Amino acid sequence: MADPATPLVVVAATANQHKLDEMRAVFGASIELLPRPAEVPEVVEDADSFVGNARLKAVAIAEASGHVALADDSGLEVDALDGAPGVESAYYGGGDHDDAANRARLVSELSGVAVAQRTARFRTVMVLRWPDGREVVAQGSCEGRIGEQEKGDQGFGYDPLFVPDGSDGRTFGEHTADEKNAISHRSRACLALLTELGFAD
Repeated sequence: MADPATPLVVVAATANQHKLDEMRAVFGASIELLPRPAEVPEVVEDADSFVGNARLKAVAIAEASGHVALADDSGLEVDALDGAPGVESAYYGGGDHDDAANRARLVSELSGVAVAQRTARFRTVMVLRWPDGREVVAQGSCEGRIGEQEKGDQGFGYDPLFVPDGSDGRTFGEHTADEKNAISHRSRACLALLTELGFAD
């Protein structure tokens, strides 16, 4: 679908600078990721799955911009909470993208849950959509567990609570940007997308 010798210019559905920075770090010169046009409002995410929400956003941005659009939907799935917060990750604390409230509720919900039962994963689904309706779907995940208290001031969202497997006990909030990008759900989804497009093996 893409010419490996020519960067693919894509309009992002997200205005989250943290997400844009993480994706650009992985895409490198293969994909030129443009920010969502200021005049395009946020898309209502009312699907019941990550891929559904990502597709809603990708379709809206492709139609509004007339360009190839990239949207992702990500969330945290906690096994002891039957997969919650899942698609509600951004609104788990009752507000709209209130990271502190989301983390506070998660800590409360897991109060008293043993470390061995606090397994979780971050999941990202990406939908790359052309104005003519063609699309590519890619996904990535990162296994880990939820810490009993917040640690670190890096990253965003649930990062200060999420301890990825194989990370010597540090949360994503304690990882450098490069360390997180080496193993994160979002970077793995980006790599999967590059592979689907023929930019990587």
